Amino acid sequence: MDALREQMMKDLQLKGITPKTQKKYLREIGIMADYFDKPLEDLGEKEVKDYLVHMLQTRKLSRGTYRCYVAGIKFLYKITLNREEVVEKIHYPKAKKTLPVVLDLTEIKTMLSVMENLKHRALLTITYSAGLRVSEAATLKVTDIDSKRMMVRVQQGKGRKDRYTILSQTALELLRQYWRQYRPKEWLFEGHKEGTHLCYTSIRNIFIEAKERAGITKPASVHTLRHSFATHLIEAGTSLHHVQLLLGHRSPTTTTVYLHVSKMNLAQVCSPLDSIPEEL
Repeated sequence: MDALREQMMKDLQLKGITPKTQKKYLREIGIMADYFDKPLEDLGEKEVKDYLVHMLQTRKLSRGTYRCYVAGIKFLYKITLNREEVVEKIHYPKAKKTLPVVLDLTEIKTMLSVMENLKHRALLTITYSAGLRVSEAATLKVTDIDSKRMMVRVQQGKGRKDRYTILSQTALELLRQYWRQYRPKEWLFEGHKEGTHLCYTSIRNIFIEAKERAGITKPASVHTLRHSFATHLIEAGTSLHHVQLLLGHRSPTTTTVYLHVSKMNLAQVCSPLDSIPEEL
């Protein structure tokens, strides 16, 4: 198993898979190896399918976790072992389609205003105003804030892509105030240890505190700020194409979900009942 694990790790690195996903795949393959009493190289399609059924029934895997298991196993057999026939008939479960939770502008304003800590307020402000993911907010560098062009550079966001998004004037003024007090060097939001950035868990905890202080009861997370940013842009008349570019979505289909939660687009639709002439 050690040799197989090492080869799979090399294949994952060569494919450019993120370290986080590499760790997940290798952990899942390790669990699979412990289950069988023979090498994974010798398994057939039926055995792999039976194993996945076993995992679903005994581990009560969520849809997302199960998809990850399938992805890791497919990678092992298709790439590392070059035995695609073992997994070609194993399909991913359909993704569950849900609409994102969105905070209205009043809730956003309240949340940002109740934060007494300047660093925390600056963090949540730039996250919302630029439509950033948690990882993108955490890894912002001081040099990513371009005040001349009023842009924020996002380096190696999801999909390992660079992009630019907008810099709010309000956010810029707050960031300048924050910089004068904290004087960050490389990372815009530094962690407790010198030379590190704020960790994702810390950012999530900061959001939870702000949400509780603001009295918001919606099932919102830090990512809700990004959903709210996109929805508010659409409600303000920004084209879907521009929202797609700001968010860094590969496909416009991903961005269209915000049309379903935009009050503006729903408000423009009239019920057919109201179009019936009164004399009928």
